Amino acid sequence: MAAFVKFNKFLEQLCKKNYDLGSDALKFALTNTAPTAATDTGFLPGSLHPPPAAANGYTSGGYVETITSCVDVAGTVTLATTTDIVITATAGGIGPFRYVLLYDDTATTPVADALIGYWDYGSSITLAVGETFTIDVTNSLLTIT
Repeated sequence: MAAFVKFNKFLEQLCKKNYDLGSDALKFALTNTAPTAATDTGFLPGSLHPPPAAANGYTSGGYVETITSCVDVAGTVTLATTTDIVITATAGGIGPFRYVLLYDDTATTPVADALIGYWDYGSSITLAVGETFTIDVTNSLLTIT
């Protein structure tokens, strides 16, 4: 998977107890519009972070990831999962998209659907009918040191 980039407001809001990463609904969304880590705060699927132009087989608003544990080992906290997200394109395909956004669908303060971070795949991806894209998060979704 591409390198993770956190949104600047994420750690501040974590410190203010606006997230409960161990139990909130965390989601992944695809977009071809570059996020801005310094200023973006909430997931806005209709405008700031539109879904892929062709979204056949893509779930509107993204995919829920289930957190199985939140563990601290020597000051490093890891959110663990057991399931990768596999997206399969149907008739018409999916794309283009370049970014996978991670957001907290439960958070409402200071903004709904608060952004956590994103992965930049370096260039746009388009899936043809039957092709899959895997968001590989098995064992470690997010590590905070």
